[in-house]
Amino acid sequence: MKKKILLSIATLSLLLFTACSEEKNMQTTEKENKLALSEEWDKVFPQSDKVIHSKVTFRNRYGIPLAADLYIPKKGTGKWRAVAVSGPFGAVKEQASGFYAQTLAENGFLTLAFDPSFTGESGGDVRNVASPDINTEDFSAAVDYLVNRSDVDSSKVGILGICGFGGIGINAAAMDTRIKATVASTSYDMTRVTANGYNDVNDNVDARQKMLESLNAQRSKDFAQGFYDRAGGNQKPEEQTEQTPQFLKDYSNYYMTKRGFHARSVNSVGGWNKTSSLPFVNMPFLQRIGEIRNPVLLIHGEKAHSRYFSETMFQNMQKGHFPENKDLLIVPGANHVDLYDNAEKIPFARIVEFFGRM
Repeated sequence: MKKKILLSIATLSLLLFTACSEEKNMQTTEKENKLALSEEWDKVFPQSDKVIHSKVTFRNRYGIPLAADLYIPKKGTGKWRAVAVSGPFGAVKEQASGFYAQTLAENGFLTLAFDPSFTGESGGDVRNVASPDINTEDFSAAVDYLVNRSDVDSSKVGILGICGFGGIGINAAAMDTRIKATVASTSYDMTRVTANGYNDVNDNVDARQKMLESLNAQRSKDFAQGFYDRAGGNQKPEEQTEQTPQFLKDYSNYYMTKRGFHARSVNSVGGWNKTSSLPFVNMPFLQRIGEIRNPVLLIHGEKAHSRYFSETMFQNMQKGHFPENKDLLIVPGANHVDLYDNAEKIPFARIVEFFGRM
């Protein structure tokens, strides 16, 4: 009998210890989230005098601390509609996502522009690497943060993804029912382009086998040398030739000039780790987008090389269960990069109206 009592006490102690440990893991302190955050205004766009800006940190479900810029309108009271913003793929919050977030805050939303895991000022021991799972989780972690703020209406939280994070954002919306509205601007489907190449020209088993053999050989090399080779950033404008595709020139003219260059941006400096693309081949996004019940607005440039991504997403949502609140807006004359920072081309009035209906 004494033995059973001692065993019961030991079991109870273990359960209490586990519960306390789990609570501590969920409720991390600001000290535990501590990241090296820049105190200066180091964005590629000017600071607005219409919003209050501050830096915040929060953790995703994998325990990775994420860094974000919080923008709150100076005018207004009560609980705000809120929007989490990220992208483009390989960019940082000081670039396009911050520009979108600040502009939306000027129009009455509390916004959060965050750096994805392993990039910018966010955490993650390995740097310059992307993950189809973890980057989708990053959006939901931003929603975790927003719905728990006392100044946010938790029933009115949306997300906005740009470029590769447009597709990732829609992937998150297909999973996270707390996301009440989603905007995807100048979207990429990073799993499709990685596995198939642009316009699906390499969508065959031999092309994929050759790519996988190369990337897995790179894995062996990285392990042996103790560091990850990087794929290289965008060309500088002076390195471009007549043979350089126009969309690569457009990227360079954003990331490698004063217009959009930032020292923490993967796309401005060094590029992704070469093996970063491996999981995107075998983990396709957007498998359940026909089941997204809440509104989605897809925005793309008429002249963008990537336009077909949004058109396919829209077609698949129209074939789904809830087509009535899904919209595709094609911006006349705009290319892919115009929707990063060109305020005359980005349809902010439409975006504000869309999120205002949350």
